[in-house]
Amino acid sequence: MKAPIHFYKPLATGAPQPLRELPVRPERMIHFFPPHIEKIRARLPETIRQVDVLCGNLEDAIPVEAKESARAGFIEAAQALDFGDTALWIRVNALNSPWVLDDLSELVAKVGNKLDVVMIPKVEGPWDIHFVDQFLALLEAKHQVTKPILIHALLETAQGVEHVAAIAGASPRMHGMSLGPADLAASRGMKTTRVGGGHPFYGVLADPIAGSDTRAFAQQDLWHYTVARMVDACVARGIRAFYGPFGDLKDEAACEAQFRNAFLMGCSGAWSLAPNQIAIARRVFSPDVNEVLFAKRILEAMPDGSGVAMIDGKMQDDATWKQAKVIVDLARMVARKDPELAEAYGL
Repeated sequence: MKAPIHFYKPLATGAPQPLRELPVRPERMIHFFPPHIEKIRARLPETIRQVDVLCGNLEDAIPVEAKESARAGFIEAAQALDFGDTALWIRVNALNSPWVLDDLSELVAKVGNKLDVVMIPKVEGPWDIHFVDQFLALLEAKHQVTKPILIHALLETAQGVEHVAAIAGASPRMHGMSLGPADLAASRGMKTTRVGGGHPFYGVLADPIAGSDTRAFAQQDLWHYTVARMVDACVARGIRAFYGPFGDLKDEAACEAQFRNAFLMGCSGAWSLAPNQIAIARRVFSPDVNEVLFAKRILEAMPDGSGVAMIDGKMQDDATWKQAKVIVDLARMVARKDPELAEAYGL
């Protein structure tokens, strides 16, 4: 294990200094797009205004014959567009694939200063993060990238879940993790073909009642245990946890229920695979209006964060001031994208 004194040292001469704290920005939805499809790239300026994170996909769902055109399409879009407050991410191909070295090399060389996060599929242990960490540092130094590109790990295998805490703390580049339910289900040998969500046969049967043939059945969440482990590992190390894809694009009610479960358990956001899921993630993961209004009162009562204030019988000090500032800063960024929330927040 790397000694703490060396943890925040750049891994290559000329590479940017690693971040000590993640940027505060809304990440309610990570919206995926296939960069090899020209008509979808043409709609990106409008999509950028609607989402918090725009993520190009080079891995799953991209045909083998389109891998290089997807990479080229992403680079073209990244070079041409102004992303403003919207973060730009890329999901590269898996580390055991024949495309990943060219993915990372070309992306950093051509759009490294625009790229915020690289998403790594099927991370199985800290060794995967160490490899990407070192390789990115070398590329950043070579191409004079001025800010570190962060790493987001996909939790998609049983071995990855086994090493989730070590993955979360493997590098100062770690941005967070997302649950990948489809690949994880295959890795575990789970008996489901669904992408996220529940299963009608996974549940608890109530005890029999004398004189009745009816027994209530309550469907349970297949992913509760894994999401909880992921959230604990991430939050304990100051990074962020996300729910991944919900595959049934037409079942908006079930999608919202799954997103809300993730939100209540501590996730910062979820993936959106289609325009209708953008609205669901925005609704579920936006800061609560009442919390924002109360946080604003804390900042007004303690402008410089010092001292103690009593608000509605609750003591506020420097610790709650910091919490309030995070909430209000996040609400301000959300408000720039959502006029209705801006009005509700009084921003």
